Amino acid sequence: MDGQRRGGRGYNSGPGRNPPGAPPPPPPKSLNQEPIDREKTCPLLLRVFTKVGGHHSNEEFSVRGKEPKDEVQIYTWKDATLRELTDLVKEVAPEARRRDATLSFAFVYPSKTGRLVVREVGRTSSVPNPRRPDDSKLALRDVDFEIGDYLDVAIL
Repeated sequence: MDGQRRGGRGYNSGPGRNPPGAPPPPPPKSLNQEPIDREKTCPLLLRVFTKVGGHHSNEEFSVRGKEPKDEVQIYTWKDATLRELTDLVKEVAPEARRRDATLSFAFVYPSKTGRLVVREVGRTSSVPNPRRPDDSKLALRDVDFEIGDYLDVAIL
């Protein structure tokens, strides 16, 4: 990966991943923000690309207009959780409906140098399981989503 364009929370940050003696990470931003009124706020267009077995490579997104063919366009809001997005992906991708499926979410965006970066931001289980906690409650804004980012979903 080419590095992050912003200093937000990625998949590899969080409890148990801080250096010894460092303060705990801040609470998710959504806990400090007002909820979005979905009746009054216009949704954004999120381009979602799915792939079974792993994420697309950044090279697959390098030519504008020639992105991967397995695209779904979703109108949503920045407070949409990974659980909401999981349920939407399950509607269009039969492989995501498997009881044992795990969905890995990654943003695709240009780095400061202009190269595209694929950065994993969270994972969910197809079927919620309290014994296997996941990132279902994370919202797009919690993981520094910016309008224009693509969402790449690996179905594992």
